[in-house]
Amino acid sequence: MSVKAVRPRRSAIDDVERAIDYYLGEGSIDAASGFVDALEGAYSEIGRHPSIGSPRYAVELNLPELRHWALTKSPYLVFYVDRADHIDVWRVLHQHRNIPASMQDGAG
Repeated sequence: MSVKAVRPRRSAIDDVERAIDYYLGEGSIDAASGFVDALEGAYSEIGRHPSIGSPRYAVELNLPELRHWALTKSPYLVFYVDRADHIDVWRVLHQHRNIPASMQDGAG
């Protein structure tokens, strides 16, 4: 089985940094660590099985290749596109955000 490299865009890196800063600002090192662990697990899973993510937002955003995958035990979603040689991670967003607006603001 081939594993694709997972390459987060600057917008996804910024999303991750904001989430970690939030958890640390709330005084929860355990939550921040759990978030990072869940994100690493999601990246690994997506790299091994790119088609595993849901295409739910693809039609709404007119991005037919867009998929998302939920982090385990965390309210975040990883939005990505499967490229020929890697996984292109666009955003990592809290599931209670306005996803279409957030994607239009920072992806692409």
